[in-house]
Amino acid sequence: MKPRLSARALANFQKKLLVWFQHHRRNLPWRASRDPYRIWVAEVMLQQTRIAAVIPYYDRFLDRFPTVESLAEARSPEVLQHWSGLGYYSRARNLHSAAKEIVAAHAGKFPRRLDEALALPGIGHYTAAAVLSIAYDVPLAVLDGNVARVLARLGAIRGDLRESTRWQQLKNTAEALLARNAPSDWNQGLMELGEIICTPQIPRCGECPMSRWCRAYALNLPRVIPAPRKKRVPVNIQIAAAILRDPQGRTILVKDPGAHDDVLFSRMWQFPAIEVATHAETELTNHVRESLGIEISSLEPLATARHGVTFRNITLLPFLANVCELPQRARTRIVALSRLRELPVSSATHKIAAAAAKQPPDR
Repeated sequence: MKPRLSARALANFQKKLLVWFQHHRRNLPWRASRDPYRIWVAEVMLQQTRIAAVIPYYDRFLDRFPTVESLAEARSPEVLQHWSGLGYYSRARNLHSAAKEIVAAHAGKFPRRLDEALALPGIGHYTAAAVLSIAYDVPLAVLDGNVARVLARLGAIRGDLRESTRWQQLKNTAEALLARNAPSDWNQGLMELGEIICTPQIPRCGECPMSRWCRAYALNLPRVIPAPRKKRVPVNIQIAAAILRDPQGRTILVKDPGAHDDVLFSRMWQFPAIEVATHAETELTNHVRESLGIEISSLEPLATARHGVTFRNITLLPFLANVCELPQRARTRIVALSRLRELPVSSATHKIAAAAAKQPPDR
């Protein structure tokens, strides 16, 4: 869609959205100030994660790390612990690394120049444009999934929006429509419109302030545009995990995926685990013997759990084994099962631990 609007029509178009946003903007915690650090943390957390899921993590994270300096000074395990359960842990690692660079090279201030922002770990064009426009009013257009959907419907653009030529077309459109005198509210308004009005499945066109300019609406195509993205074929995986419990109620965690895809446990502390096909107990017993040197006389199966990571449908198969002693080895950690929540572990590990928590100590 190349905007076919006169200067006057474009100004009217922009005013309509800006007025709508002023009246309908949600009271989200990252909108409480123009602090670039708080906006940046929110934008990173919101990548591939729903707003409702982010809010409690956001509040807790900023309670512990209220400034970029406090984040930069923190140890990595503590940062990961406060991210634990939010998923996609590379975001937390990049956030931590970028905070250190901001303190070291930018006097603790998120850089105002696009090239400097893009040089930070984990910062792509969308995140840089979002932070710079919202915090500093730098006239940069944002393009995420919500904005792309709005623009595609406005221009009745068919096909896969993520196809490179089409995505570049949408970038050009976003830049052409940008309200350069109010980039903060404009970008937030477009994102808000896509989030609550121009939704993927059932858009609320009757409430949309932009419907008079929308070609998809005029052609009765809002439920057809944009085309659904092609999804990767789901893969079913079974992961067997050993919860080894000593007489003191302690267990051993490892940090060496080895036997399975490291995406599942996000390279964090985890129970010894292995991907299995049919003989879960035998394969897990052999894995524990080979990796930890522990002979297990019997494994007690616990309640299974479901877990999803991108295209993977995972069945977690926890097993409990009482042992007399836990070995001290490199890349292992012995901890009380009751204190597992204090450590940086993935949600999959929490699900496995929850099955063990239901078993009495003497079993």
